[in-house]
Amino acid sequence: MRNKSQKSGNKELKDLIKIGAEGIGCPLGDKEVTLFLKYLNELKEWNKRINLTAIKDDEDVITRHFLDSLTLVPMLRNSRTLLDIGSGAGFPGIPLKIILPGLNVTLLDSNSKKVAFMRHIIRTLELKGVHALHGSAEDTQILNGLGTFDAVTSRAFSGLRKFLKIAKPYVKDKGIILVVKGPKGIKELKGLEEMEGLNLIEKRDVKLSFSDIITSIFVFKKETEVLC
Repeated sequence: MRNKSQKSGNKELKDLIKIGAEGIGCPLGDKEVTLFLKYLNELKEWNKRINLTAIKDDEDVITRHFLDSLTLVPMLRNSRTLLDIGSGAGFPGIPLKIILPGLNVTLLDSNSKKVAFMRHIIRTLELKGVHALHGSAEDTQILNGLGTFDAVTSRAFSGLRKFLKIAKPYVKDKGIILVVKGPKGIKELKGLEEMEGLNLIEKRDVKLSFSDIITSIFVFKKETEVLC
């Protein structure tokens, strides 16, 4: 049985998650907040055994992983399928699945231990319509097996050009690629005009709750040229 301090701590964390999500315009119900708390607890336990994330403080995990992932919600409300490349410990794919239950999510990572953790979280949270796969997006067998998606995203790639090149074949025509960057991400847009078939249609800056961190989101739309 949990003692009073544990119960009090859980309430504080639940309040932190709820208030933080409201602060970025993404309100959560009690069910979703409870799922995030379970996610946090499992992440901390597994992180003792395998290196899932260097971020260990509860508030930092909530801000820099959970809330940062949820900044993508407004751009995905019209999407039915999402591929998260290099998901790691499940970000942003699993937080997005929690708040967008109708979104079919595929999580892809080349680290088998991280894939095992994601599968554990999917079972623990009893999430449906989300799958964690072991492999690299650069593998042609993975590409041929997965097909295309309404949206593709990643938080694991440091280079914008490289990510767009890898992500493009996975996106349906008129689909979108969501790139999550820090405030300096705008510099990487220089020289990308020759990226055929992709148009930057939106750039959105979101200040994360409880911090001075600003997340920049770049939305690219795939426009396949039709030859007459």
